[in-house]
Amino acid sequence: MIAAGTAMRYFRKTLDVELKGDRSPVTIADRQVEREVRDYLAVNFSDHSILGEEYGSGDLSNEHVWVVDPIDGTRSFISGHPLFGFLLAYVRHEKVQMGMVSMPALGELFVGQPGKGATLNGATIQTSATTSLAEAILYINEGDKLFKHESAVHARLAEAGHTRRFAYDCYPHALLAAGHVDAVVDYDLKPFDFLPLLGVVEAAGGVMSDWDGNALTFHSGGKIVSAATPELHRELLDLLAAGRSA
Repeated sequence: MIAAGTAMRYFRKTLDVELKGDRSPVTIADRQVEREVRDYLAVNFSDHSILGEEYGSGDLSNEHVWVVDPIDGTRSFISGHPLFGFLLAYVRHEKVQMGMVSMPALGELFVGQPGKGATLNGATIQTSATTSLAEAILYINEGDKLFKHESAVHARLAEAGHTRRFAYDCYPHALLAAGHVDAVVDYDLKPFDFLPLLGVVEAAGGVMSDWDGNALTFHSGGKIVSAATPELHRELLDLLAAGRSA
């Protein structure tokens, strides 16, 4: 894959790191990966629009839109941590038709399509059958931001589940699609972060929404929850609502 090969050429190399307006880091690797993917899409899908993290958005009202996050987890990337990913989604009539999560340093490729299921390196995957939060493996993403901005929610999540882990970025959602993780609560995401994940998680049998249970679109906010089953999803929504009303 173009994106994986380019990312790995820069991984664990000395790179200049810039800070964008939101204080998130960016490197030549982020920009180069997105540029190469955009060039490929422009040649092969010239009438489609593109939404990317580094080079902005085309016409999102277009029937066909590609969503690109060149390196999801730049902080992981620049610190030599292998849990960064490349995210891609194909959206038609504002519905995700394909989601992809590539983990270049791990050699893992997750792909999901509605009605066709989800795969990891070509092998079928599906979410777990866990329906109770008390029995769930729960990942809490962006825990530092949650602690700062949603302290009551953070406190409830820190005591929820059978097993919990604090993490970042796309990989916990991919692990959920593969049946290893039962639930992920995430915070401060953008459409290029969550729409590719949506394509994989839902194709694997899971449920993904914002914290209010609304379907995810280009216009959704950044508070996201993924769950292996509808029952677990409902329980998580109730927990999040209780935390915000506390």
